[in-house]
Parts: sequence; C-alpha cells; structure tokens
Amino acid sequence: MTSGASTDNSIAQPLDAAAIDAAASRISDVVVATPLQLCERLSGRTGATVYLKREDLQLVRSYKIRGAYNVMAQLTDAERAAGVVAASAGNHAQGVAYAARTMEIRARIYVPTNTPKQKRDRIRWHGGKFVELIAIGDTYDAAAAAALTDVAATGATWIHAFDDARTAAGQGTIAKEIIAQLGVVPDLVVVPVGGGGALAGITTYLRAHSSKVRIVGVEPTGAISLGAALVDGGPVTLDQIDSFVDGAAVRRIGKIGYDVMVAAGATVAPHPDLPPSSTVHHDIDRLPVGGSHITHVDEGAICSAMLELYQNEGIIAEPAGALAATSLDDLPIEPGWNVVCLLSGGNNDVSRYGEVIERSLVHRGLKHYFLVDFPQEPGALRRFLDDVLGPDDDITLFEYMKRNNRETGAALVGIELGSPDGLGPLLDRIDKSRLTCERLKPGSPAYRYLT
Repeated sequence: MTSGASTDNSIAQPLDAAAIDAAASRISDVVVATPLQLCERLSGRTGATVYLKREDLQLVRSYKIRGAYNVMAQLTDAERAAGVVAASAGNHAQGVAYAARTMEIRARIYVPTNTPKQKRDRIRWHGGKFVELIAIGDTYDAAAAAALTDVAATGATWIHAFDDARTAAGQGTIAKEIIAQLGVVPDLVVVPVGGGGALAGITTYLRAHSSKVRIVGVEPTGAISLGAALVDGGPVTLDQIDSFVDGAAVRRIGKIGYDVMVAAGATVAPHPDLPPSSTVHHDIDRLPVGGSHITHVDEGAICSAMLELYQNEGIIAEPAGALAATSLDDLPIEPGWNVVCLLSGGNNDVSRYGEVIERSLVHRGLKHYFLVDFPQEPGALRRFLDDVLGPDDDITLFEYMKRNNRETGAALVGIELGSPDGLGPLLDRIDKSRLTCERLKPGSPAYRYLT
C-alpha cells in the first residue's frame, strides 16, 4: 500500500444524530422505508435472531439514493444551475441520476469501465436526458480523479459517493429506520464497507442511541482500505484491489469513515497484506458490549452467500450487498442476540452469475484445474476417465490440441468434485496413473489467466 492524495471533498458540516434526523425528514417523500426481514436460515445457523435490512428493495436497488438525494436537496439555486458531477461504481450513480431527473439538474457521472452493464443501463434509465454517463479507468478512484478534473474545469458541484457529511447523514437514516422497525437498538449491526459513508452514518446514529450496540464493518479481502487505514494510522491508497466486489472496490477509505471508526475504537481482523499492529490488529473471540470491529471476507465466500440468498430467500444480491451476511459464519455471535445485516444492494448483472458460481465452487473446494500431459496414443483419455476420475467427479473443462510431431500433449482439465474431501483421493489416483500433471492453484499467475 502507498499513501496518496485523496479525492476527499467533504463538507464542513457535523455528522451527528441531529443531521441524520434532518436527512430523514428531507428524503422521506422519495426514499422507501425498506423491510427489516427476519432470516430464519441465518438465525438457525448462528443461534441469534438475524434480520436483513433489505436496501436491495430501495428505489434504485441500493441505499445510495439516501445520501445522494440528501446532498442534492440542499444545493443552492446557483449550484443547481451549474450542474453536478459524481463518480461511482454504479449505485451512487443511480441515486444521483434519480435525483438529477427528479430535480431537473444536469449531471455528469463518471464510472469505471468495468461497471456492470446492468448498472450502466439503470443509471441512464434513472437519469434520462439529465445525465451524461462517462466510463473511464478501471477503478472507482480513477473515475473519481477524472470527475474532480471536470469539477475544477467547469465549476460543477461535486457529489461525493461517501466522503461528505451530508452523504453519510443520508446513509445514516438506515439506522434510524432499523431502530424504529425493531423497537430497540440491536445487539449487533453488520455493515458492508466500501468508502465508509454508510458505516460512518450508521455508527454515528446507533452510538447516539446506545453505548452497548456492537458494530462490525465488512470489507472484501481484495479491497481492505479501511483495515489498512486503521493499521497505518490514517487513510492510505492501496497499491491494487480486486474489483469483483465493484460496490466496495475502493482504493482509499474516506476520511469521514476513518475518523468515525477511530473514535469508535475499532479493531481490525488480521489480513496477509496488513502489517501487525498491537493496538488495533488482532483476532477476536468475542464482540464486547459497545465494541467496533472491521473484518473481511473472501470473494469466493461472498459468491457462495449470494447463491444461498438467491436459492433460499429468493434475494438477488450484488457482491457488495452480500458482504454483511457472508461475515456471519466468522463472527463470534452469541445466541439470543438481535443481529441486523445491511443487505446494501441488488444491482447484479445476470451475466455475472457464471463467474459467481465459478468463484463459489473454487472457494468451497469443489472446482480444480490441472494441466495433464497425455500420451498421444489411442485410449489415453479413456484410461484417465476410468483410472483417475472418482464416481462423483465431473469434467467441466477439457481443452486439448493434438500435435502429430509430439509424443505427448498437454490438456487443460477442469474437474468438479462431489465433495471437498474428494481432492486427496483424486490427487492419489493421479499419482498412481503415472501421468505428468500440474495442479493450477488459485492465486498463481496461470490460474489468474485461466479465470
């Protein structure tokens, strides 16, 4: 990781419970009070009473409209006339687009080039003639840099996705709804983390109403900007991130989110890319009363949670939307707690489900890839099928080109196992077959090329 300039453009307004209450009144005619839904499956798994805060059912299928609308509703006439500029991985952009069309404000919205088509289409649909969509760079941060250049050149108003107290106050209205719907402050609230605006607003409101509530922020393993900042002592720019969880793929945490979590005394779960820190960086065997903790979950585990939400609850969650629910298996949750997981968004492109299934299978130890050097002779493949494959194993990929000038030829073979325990016996059978075989391990250069 490296230090670097932030795209911070936060407004010098307080982020407190009063600001969040005011935001709730300001956006009440536009924002849906989304359901707080009991999840029996996750409750049974944890022993707690687990609720999902269904922001995937929000107007733009994510909570981002709350912050975007709260900011734009406070613009002066001069600021409205000058137009607005925003950068987003997709969900904030939809909130800005909706507000722009509703308020008839011209908006230029910058998104990374890898923003799913479904999100781009929805941005255009929500904004109509009032929005110009510009795709640039391969991360949120690159898009934000281009947007800030636009702001400097045109004098348009910058609508920050997370590092503005007004944005965070809008997101904090989620906590106000949770308390009203549940009737009490929950024992534990789990929040996905990208830029930190939602975590900042929700933490601020919950802490104002209870000193006992536990708060956990969840980052994807490939984009740990808040964890890195807490260990380093300030926001830092990550050298690289995995953009798969596009709604949380932020290289640098916002200052507001960082400051709120420092004030909350947040601890950080260990991560191989983070140096040890005796003050904030450690495993937890319990979540203390009033404690705050930042953890992370593997992208493959997120994919498994997405599929479970779809197959069991009928919920279409995007990767960032499933972050909070994914973390529950790794948290020391005590029986009887009221637990709320923020399901932050449902803008998932159906074309991505092939990759979601693949990542889930790999994470669960069911999918493996090999380079097998076959002798170029009749019956070689048949012997492989008979002698190597187990009764519950299946070949899902086989790429081979015969070359007559060689005695052997390499084939790329993908095998899906019946259970994770089948890997050891499979490797034993490969050894006994006397075939030259190389297993492609996740994370290796060859494997990254494959996937």
